[in-house]
Amino acid sequence: MLALAGGVGGAKLALGLARILPPERLTIVVNTGDDEIFHGLHVSPDLDTMTYTLSGWYNPETGWGVAGDSFETLATLQRLGSDTWFNLGDRDFAMHIRRTELLRRGMTLSEVTAELTGRLGIEHPIVPMSDQPVRTVLETDAGTLSMQEYFVKNRAVPTVRSIRYAGAEDAEPSPGFAEVLGSADVIVFCPSNPHLSVAPILAIPGVRDAIEGYEGCRIAVSPIVGGDAVRGPAGKIMGELGAEVSAVGVAREYRGLCDVLVVDTQDAGLADAISSVGISPAVTDTIMQTDDDKVALARWILTFNRHSGESRNP
Repeated sequence: MLALAGGVGGAKLALGLARILPPERLTIVVNTGDDEIFHGLHVSPDLDTMTYTLSGWYNPETGWGVAGDSFETLATLQRLGSDTWFNLGDRDFAMHIRRTELLRRGMTLSEVTAELTGRLGIEHPIVPMSDQPVRTVLETDAGTLSMQEYFVKNRAVPTVRSIRYAGAEDAEPSPGFAEVLGSADVIVFCPSNPHLSVAPILAIPGVRDAIEGYEGCRIAVSPIVGGDAVRGPAGKIMGELGAEVSAVGVAREYRGLCDVLVVDTQDAGLADAISSVGISPAVTDTIMQTDDDKVALARWILTFNRHSGESRNP
């Protein structure tokens, strides 16, 4: 299985899948369009969220960062005059220091990620979408903003007019991504922001074409439930870019890229509209508040895929 993910929602489902599937049957490809340099360090927010989640380090109250972390380093940096609008905990700092050190030695982001996740006892492959830099840039009514400037510094308040993925045209899928993209039996789009988490992955040359021409099963889980995002600005951005803020809008975003859209039970009434887009709807509980919820959704997806595969190949 190839799981495409970014952010907290993507990490939740990835954890559920990792609890069920052995490492050789699951590869998690993570968005790096959010990556940024802070205090001279290479920070990979989505890779870190995925790493902390699968290692058990994550903060369940926020979904990001390390549970029980302190912020003495950040407080001291602020006292010394640094701009500290991006929160980094002390143990979080250690991750970025080590990542930056290894990158400066000449290792690729894929190699560094494998080293760091291995040190934390993670056996399932977590791979960046690319080893080349791709940066999500938003044109807003407050000017041109990086992803972190928009989401963290400005708290997703500015109106988004357009989004581009700087550097994508010169990037390549990471080796681990390219390998599994050509061999996976099923692709799962985790419930991640279509524009900020999934679109950067699709912007890498060859990726969209490969998924559009993929002959296996392609399943997406809607990040929009009941007319808004479960978490984050996905719904706000979709509306500002002229899309319908619903599971139907998500289906239109993924037209040609997925065969099945999994929607929450409260959106069961949208099934016919989703079908009209050319995507088969599947309805279950998709809200993941506990680890049991994450495993239950992952198990449901795996069971659904197995049964749908049997129906395609009687």
